[in-house]
Amino acid sequence: RTSVELRAMGLSNQHLVVNGVFKASTMNDAVAASLEKEGRLALSGMPAGLRRLAREEIALRPYDMVGLDALRSLLAPDWSPDARDDRAPDPAATASGSHRGSYPGGHPGLDKLVDRLARDNSGLIMVMGKGGVGKTTIASAIAIGLVGRGHSVHLSTTDPAAHLAMTLDGELPGLLVDRIDPKAETARYIAKAMETRGRDLDEAGKALLREDLESPCTEEVAVFHAFSRIVGEARSAFVVLDTAPTGHSVLLMDATGAYHRQMVQNLPPQAGSGRLITPLMRLQDAAYTHVILVTLAETTPVSQAAALQEDLRRAGIEPFAWVINKCLVASGTRDPLLLRRLSGERVQIARVHERLAKAMYLLPRQPEPPVGIAGLERLAAGTAD
Repeated sequence: RTSVELRAMGLSNQHLVVNGVFKASTMNDAVAASLEKEGRLALSGMPAGLRRLAREEIALRPYDMVGLDALRSLLAPDWSPDARDDRAPDPAATASGSHRGSYPGGHPGLDKLVDRLARDNSGLIMVMGKGGVGKTTIASAIAIGLVGRGHSVHLSTTDPAAHLAMTLDGELPGLLVDRIDPKAETARYIAKAMETRGRDLDEAGKALLREDLESPCTEEVAVFHAFSRIVGEARSAFVVLDTAPTGHSVLLMDATGAYHRQMVQNLPPQAGSGRLITPLMRLQDAAYTHVILVTLAETTPVSQAAALQEDLRRAGIEPFAWVINKCLVASGTRDPLLLRRLSGERVQIARVHERLAKAMYLLPRQPEPPVGIAGLERLAAGTAD
């Protein structure tokens, strides 16, 4: 999408860099084989416009790309996964405790999180985090897990890049799936405004009103109204909301806060504090809203999730739990390069557990992507491979 948009602006001098390309040392390791297959499929399915570009592939390193030494390794022309590298831990030193099914420090899996959420009969569950950490998968698994525990669930998304239907790949009784489509919500908002505010206007007045409604801010208002409507649904049912990436989520929170301040300022003194409940107040209510932060066990995603948590806290919203997704440390892999990444993962897991999260849940990387109702059910039940 970026390449097409740049080309439309006349910026056609493009070079494609594919980062983190992984090659398994043996195809007998299910996790390593799956990771290599995932990369191959992504490259083979590349759009024609990208395929025509000059391309460079950078091999996955056994450590996070943070710090001067790590960055310098990208410039080494003879680097290979088998090369001696003092920045990476010895595989033998990281192998203990990484057998299948072990969760470092006894941290629970996603099934325990769903069990905890299912104790209530309703509520809003907001799944948040940066793009690419698996929010859609986690949100879908939580929704399916709640349905499996006897609840009706509305699963929705504010993320234009999310593919809920593709992830679910099927229908499940008790589960309603949709998305907040900015264009559709804007059209609905404009139609309603024309029907109400434009009812008694002449043709010239209606034309001016429509021109006013075509302002760019109308879409923001329309999306906020849709978001507020979904927040309100959680009074009587479970609503699982797969939010947009970090920056978009913060903008949505800002809009929610601005609306709250406006309503409070315009509230007559005699109305009393108990008569007004804004969407922000519902998000701040820990009994009503559970915010789940999703991240990977890597330095940058954890730092971005920590920054999002601080933004939420400034808005008076306290995250309920963190989910660390695609953990190699709990996957059972024996691939030498992946084993060398375990040391860095453990550092980030300890960072989240000791300094950031009130509750933390680990989800091992799956040998096969959990796509489809059955795969997501296994994920939510804690029975995935």
